[in-house]
Amino acid sequence: MKISLKVHRAASRVHKWLALIIGFQLLLWFASGALMAWLPIGEVRGEHLVDRARAEPLTAELARIDPAILARIAANGAEAITLRRVDGRLVAEVGNGDTARLFDLLSGQPVGPLDAAAAQRIANAAWTERPPAIAGIRPVRARSTEYRAALPAWRIGYADAENTAVYVAALTGRITAVRTGTWRLYDFFWGLHIMDWKDHEDFNTPWLFGFALGGLVIGLSGTLLLLARWPIRRRRAGV
Repeated sequence: MKISLKVHRAASRVHKWLALIIGFQLLLWFASGALMAWLPIGEVRGEHLVDRARAEPLTAELARIDPAILARIAANGAEAITLRRVDGRLVAEVGNGDTARLFDLLSGQPVGPLDAAAAQRIANAAWTERPPAIAGIRPVRARSTEYRAALPAWRIGYADAENTAVYVAALTGRITAVRTGTWRLYDFFWGLHIMDWKDHEDFNTPWLFGFALGGLVIGLSGTLLLLARWPIRRRRAGV
C-alpha cells in the first residue's frame, strides 16, 4: 500500500503531538485497568468481611400479625412490602418509589430512624467472623466520594487492618455499603480511569471523550506510519 510523503509527514506530526499530550493518561488507563482487573471484585466490595445481605430469620411470630394492621400499613401508598426482622424487631418495609419506611408489624406504628446503637448491632451481626473493635460511629447526611447510597445513614468504622467502614441506612436498617482499604484503592484508580477526579462516578465527562478520541487518532495515525515505513511487498509471480 503506497502512502504519499505528505500523508506520511502529517500522520507523523499528529502521532507525535498527541502522544505527548495524552500519553500520560494512556498510561493511567492501562495501569488502572490492569489493577482493577487484578483485584477480586468480592474483596473490593468487602464480601469476605461483611455479608450485607444477611437477614435475621422470621419465626412463628408471623402468625401473630393482625391482618388489619398489615392492611393499614399497605394503605400508606405502598408499591412493595417486604417483611423483615431488623435488630430483633418484626417490621414491614414499605417501598414507595425511591423511598422506604419501616412499620412495626405488631403495632402498625412507624419505626423512626434507627439510632447509632441499633446501627452498630446490625453492622456487627453482618460480619462473617467476629467483628473488630469499633473505631467510631457518625451520622451521614450527605453524599461523598466514599458513600453515594441511601440517606440518612450511619457510618460504623472498625479498627481492623482494612479500616473497614459499614454504612447502615437509618430509615430501613439495610447495610448499603461496605468500604475497605481495597475498595478505596480501587475507587481512586477508577476515578483516574474515567477522568472524574472529584466524584468518581461520571464516565460521560468531556475529558474522557476527548482523550478517548485522541487515543483513537493515535492508533489510526500509528497504523498509517506502520504502513508507510514497513510496506507490504507482494511476492513476485514464480518466486
